[in-house]
Amino acid sequence: MSHRICPWWLGYVLASPIRRWMQDPVQIVSPYVREGMTVLEPGPGMGFFTIPMAGLVGASGRVIAVDIQPKMIAVLKRRAAKADLVNRIDARVAPADTMAIDDLTGKADLALAFAVVHEFPDAQRFFAEVSRALKSGGTVLFAEPRGHVHEQNFDAELQAAAATGLATISRPTIARSHAALLKKA
Repeated sequence: MSHRICPWWLGYVLASPIRRWMQDPVQIVSPYVREGMTVLEPGPGMGFFTIPMAGLVGASGRVIAVDIQPKMIAVLKRRAAKADLVNRIDARVAPADTMAIDDLTGKADLALAFAVVHEFPDAQRFFAEVSRALKSGGTVLFAEPRGHVHEQNFDAELQAAAATGLATISRPTIARSHAALLKKA
């Protein structure tokens, strides 16, 4: 499995309106995001999911978007400002070896890990950081692109998640993706 990072310039394609025809971000996340929630989104790119989630969490919620690429975060912030949602989004640049989210321990209701785990050098470390950030009973909507991540690799990532205390509770259907809903005990 490759651990290459999606180049920043591809973020424009991934955040394009054309992608919404194949994967509507509101339809994908709305069953899991509620007003007032704190949502962690590692690898948000330019905000394809971040901005819709910021609308769904309402004025009392927030989305913490963490990426290692400053250009992705800069564009995400510009898009959030244009949508008048910048005050609901905490957009952070993290170092390559960690998400640097120790300040979120036990604070997140939901984490969205969409097409990102395969880019992280160590899936178990990724899920350990996410699990620490989650409240007890918190969930992770985890998805990987079918054309890029093979089923056996997705299964290995699910095993890594389980090793950190995240149990698979369902396998939602998301177009062009392997997907699982995980829950912290």
